[in-house]
Amino acid sequence: MTKGQGRKALKIAGVVAGVVLVAAGVVIGLYCDNNLHAEERLISKALEAGFAEKQESVNGATINYAEGPANGPALMLVHGQGMEWEDYASVLPELSKRYHVFAVDCFGHGESAHEPALYTCAANGDALIAFAGQVIGGDYLLSGHSSGGILVPYIAAHDTGHVKACVLEDPPLFRVTPEEAQGNAGTFAWYDGYIVAHSFLQQDEVTAYPAWYASHSYLFGLFGGLQKMLADQTAAFCAEHPGEHPVNAFVPRDWTRGMYFMNDWDPRFGDTFYDGSWMAGIDQAAMLSQIKCPTVYVKASTNYGDDGVLYAATTDEDAARIQETIPNCTTTELKSGHDIHVEHPDVFVKAIDQAASSKLGRSPSVKRGQDFELSTG
Repeated sequence: MTKGQGRKALKIAGVVAGVVLVAAGVVIGLYCDNNLHAEERLISKALEAGFAEKQESVNGATINYAEGPANGPALMLVHGQGMEWEDYASVLPELSKRYHVFAVDCFGHGESAHEPALYTCAANGDALIAFAGQVIGGDYLLSGHSSGGILVPYIAAHDTGHVKACVLEDPPLFRVTPEEAQGNAGTFAWYDGYIVAHSFLQQDEVTAYPAWYASHSYLFGLFGGLQKMLADQTAAFCAEHPGEHPVNAFVPRDWTRGMYFMNDWDPRFGDTFYDGSWMAGIDQAAMLSQIKCPTVYVKASTNYGDDGVLYAATTDEDAARIQETIPNCTTTELKSGHDIHVEHPDVFVKAIDQAASSKLGRSPSVKRGQDFELSTG
C-alpha cells in the first residue's frame, strides 16, 4: 500500500467512525427521549382525541376524571393501584371512536380526594356508582385493572340495573387480603407494593414516596447493584423537581413506568392492602356471584420468581375460581405482564368490544395463548 492509499484508507475509516458515532448518538438520544417523554406524548394524543379532564363532587368528595367524545355507549375505566386515568392513554383514542369513555381517578390517586376514610373497596365502589348516576345518567359498561378490577365486580354486583357488561383486567381476586397475599412464598404485589407503602409511613426522613420506593422496591432489588444507582437518581430527581412525575433518561421506560404516577398517589391507600382494611366486610365469592352482566376476564399467565414469589396477580387455581364463580364469564389468558392494556392494547380493546357485544354464552369458556381471538362461549 502506498502512502497515498494509506492516507485515503485512514480518511475513509475516519468518516465511517464519524458516521457510526453520529448514528450511535442519535439512537441514544431517541432512547433517552422516549424514557423521558413517552407518557406525555400518549396523554397528548388522548387529549387530541377529544378527552377533557373534569371533576365531580360525589357526597362531598371530589372524583377527577377524563371524558371523551360521545361516540357510543358509556364506558367507565377504573385504573389500578398507583396509577390514574392517564394510565389508559395508549387505548383512549381507539376506544373513543365507538364509546363514550369516562376514565376516573380512584380515591387516593391523581386529583381525586385523598381522604383515608374513603380508602375501602366499598366506599370507593359506592362513590363510583353515585358518580355514574350523576355524570353518566344511564346504562354503562365497566372495565377495571388490578385493584380497579376488584372495584368493578363490586360496582357490577351493586348496580345491576345499569351495568350492562364488564371487563376484569388481571385483578388479584382471591389473592388480595394480607392472608392471601402472603400465602406460600407471597406475591409480588405484597413485597413490591404493600410492604413498601407501609414502611414508608413508619418513617419521616424521606418525604417523596417515589424515592422511598426506588430504594426499597422488590423489583429493583432484582437488579442487584443497579438499585442503588436508580434510587439515588430518583431521589435527586424528586429533590430537583418536587411534585413532578419521576422519570429517568437512562433506565428503560418499562422498568420505571410503574413509578410515573407515584407522586400523585397516597401511600395510605396502599397501607389498606397491608392491613386488610381495603376489603373490610366484603366476601369476594359472594360479590362475584352477584354479577348479572356478561363478563370478560383477561388474565396474564401465571409465573413465579426463582424465590417462589407469585409474579402474576393470581394463581391458576384463583383464576379458575373467578371463572366458576361469575355466572356469565369468559376467561382469556395470555402471556403478558400485569399491564395488559399497555403491553397488548389491541387485546384490551378487543375485550371491551366483546363485552359490549353482549354475545357471551351462558357456558363458561377459557382461551389460552399469546396469539388468539377472544372467544365467545
